[in-house]
Amino acid sequence: MDQIIVRGNGPLQGEIPIAGAKNACLTLMPATLLTDQPLTLTNAPRLSDIRTMTALLQSLGAEAASLQDGQVLAMSSHALTSHRADYDIVRKMRASILVLGPMLARDGRAEVSLPGGCAIGARPVDLHLKALEAMGAELDLRDGYVHAKAPTGGLRGAVVDFPLVSVGATENALMAATLAKGTTVLKNAAREPEIVDLARCLRAMGAQIEGEGTSTITIQGVDALHGATHPVVTDRIELGTYMLAPAICGGEVECLGGRIELLSAFCEKLDEAGIDVTETARGIKVSRRNSIRAVNVTTEPFPGFPTDLQAQFMALMCVAEGTSVLEETIFENRFMHAPELTRMGARIEVHGGHATVTGVDGLRGAPVMATDLRASVSLILAGLAAEGQTTVSRVYHLDRGYEHVVRKLRGVGAHIERVKEE
Repeated sequence: MDQIIVRGNGPLQGEIPIAGAKNACLTLMPATLLTDQPLTLTNAPRLSDIRTMTALLQSLGAEAASLQDGQVLAMSSHALTSHRADYDIVRKMRASILVLGPMLARDGRAEVSLPGGCAIGARPVDLHLKALEAMGAELDLRDGYVHAKAPTGGLRGAVVDFPLVSVGATENALMAATLAKGTTVLKNAAREPEIVDLARCLRAMGAQIEGEGTSTITIQGVDALHGATHPVVTDRIELGTYMLAPAICGGEVECLGGRIELLSAFCEKLDEAGIDVTETARGIKVSRRNSIRAVNVTTEPFPGFPTDLQAQFMALMCVAEGTSVLEETIFENRFMHAPELTRMGARIEVHGGHATVTGVDGLRGAPVMATDLRASVSLILAGLAAEGQTTVSRVYHLDRGYEHVVRKLRGVGAHIERVKEE
C-alpha cells in the first residue's frame, strides 16, 4: 500500500485546478443505459471510482472508453448483454445502485447487488426502491440483490414524496422517470448541483424535466432518449477541500473553475472563521486574514453545509481560537477521523452526532490512518499545518475522490510526497 508523507512548511501560494465532480460523473455515467445512442462526458475526473463505474457498465454490455488522458468518457449502450450488476463490482462503490433505475426504465428488468462504499453509516437504499415501486416496479430482495421488474408497458408516472431528502434516490427516480409513461413529480427532492447537472444532461438527451434545483421536480416521460455531449460540473467537494489548504496554512491560493454558488454555506463559515473568499474571473481566491476563529457547523443537505466537507473543516477548527461544535446530521458514523487528529495533538470530544473541538496552538506530525475518503484528506490538511512529519496510511481511499492530490498541493508549495509503505 502507498502512504502520503506531509511536512508542515508554512504559507501556500499559487493556483490549483479543480476537476469535474466525482459525484456528478458517477450519476451521469449510468444515464448512458437510457439510450442506444452515444453519450460523451467531458471534464471527467480521473479517479478509481470512475474506473469502477466504467467496469460496471462494461459488465452490462455497454461500451465505455476514456479519451484525452481520461478527461473525456465516451459511452454507448446500444446492445446490453446483461441486466445483472454483480456483487463483486457493486460492493466497491455505493453509486453502483444508480444503474437500477435506468435499466428498469429502458428494458423493464434489472438485478442489482446491494451496494458498498465508505463505512460512514448504513445509508439504506429503501428510498430508491420506494420511488421505483411508486412507478409500478415489482421488487424482490433476495440473496443480497434487488430483483426488479417493470409492469407490462413499462414504468408509469407517479407522485413520489420522499420522507427524507436523498441525493441518490432523487437521481435514480429522475432517470427512471424520463422513460416512464406519463408525468412523474418528485417532492422533497434533493437540490444539489449534481442533481441539476444530471437534469441538464438528460434534457440534452431529449428528456422533459422542470424544477431541478428546487424541492419539486416534474418529469414528463418520453418514448426514447438520444445521445449527447455534456460537460461534468465542477467538483464542489474538491473545491472546498483545496480552499481549506491556505485557510489552515496561510498564504493565498486561487482554485480555478470554482464558483461561490456551489458552496455558499461553506463560504459563509469560512468568512466567520476569518478567511477571505473572493470570486475571480477564473475561480475562487482564498487567503487567511489573521488568526482562525472557532465557528459552529451543522451538516445539512444542499444548500446547507456539506457533510463531505465536515472532516476537512474539523482539521481547520483544530487550530482555531476558541471552541467549536460540529454536528453531523447526515451520516451517523462520520467522526472516525477525530481519533487520528487527536494523535496529532488536537483536542476533540465526540458525543453521538456532535464533536466539540477546542483549538490548540499547533498540531504535531504523527503516523495516522485514513478511515474513509474525506477523512484521508482531512489528515493531509492537518499535516500541512503540523510541526514535523505526518505519515498518512491507507490512502487508497483518497484515490476514490481526489485526482493528483500530491501534484496539486506541490504546485502551491506544499511539502508532500507519495511513497510505497515499507
